[in-house]
Amino acid sequence: MTRRDELAANLRAVTDRIAAACRAAGRDPGEVELVVVTKFFPVSDVRLLAELGVTSVGENRHQEAAAKAAECRDLDLRWHFIGGLQANKAAAVATYADVVESVDRVKLVPALSKGAHQRSHPLDCLLQVSLDPPGGGEGRSGALPDELPALADAVAERGMLTLRGLMAVAPLGADPEPAFGRLAEIAADFRELYPAADRLSAGMTDDLEYAVAAGATHVRLGRAVLGQRPPVK
Repeated sequence: MTRRDELAANLRAVTDRIAAACRAAGRDPGEVELVVVTKFFPVSDVRLLAELGVTSVGENRHQEAAAKAAECRDLDLRWHFIGGLQANKAAAVATYADVVESVDRVKLVPALSKGAHQRSHPLDCLLQVSLDPPGGGEGRSGALPDELPALADAVAERGMLTLRGLMAVAPLGADPEPAFGRLAEIAADFRELYPAADRLSAGMTDDLEYAVAAGATHVRLGRAVLGQRPPVK
């Protein structure tokens, strides 16, 4: 089996999983977009994915993402930056990313706007909300739910930034179902304040079904499509 055949088979399996999750939730499969996370995988895989119809890829390390985006400039891809973002790298990320899914504090907003202006290309922004219980020790990044309005207003007020919705990751070592249930409530409240910001990025290889049931419009999958991640070089 060639690498292309392997990726094609994995994509079919993932598409079937998403469709089954949508049926179980009473949703149209066309409402859920796949973002393939290509962290640590070579540019050759990104090119094969594009040949197979993938249109959105995700990266979470700036240096790797910038290099891949430059090498794949000829492809019709949307680049999602999904990792924790340092303020001193935010402007650079905005010069190649089409979507930044990890906006979790106001400090990032001016730099993202600066980078988007340099590129002269509007940048879609998702606010990352934390689903970790308070005082739970080591957890994921993300703004607290009550911090979202101030963060959303900061994004909306900046030129070249477009507020699109929310992103979240299930808490480490916890049952994702109740966490994504909370996310559905947070997202519903958020949409009441910002009706146009209706995207919800949630769900990875091991929990996409729970995310789809909670209303995810985007799922971020790496291992299910590309296989086990290669070791860091």
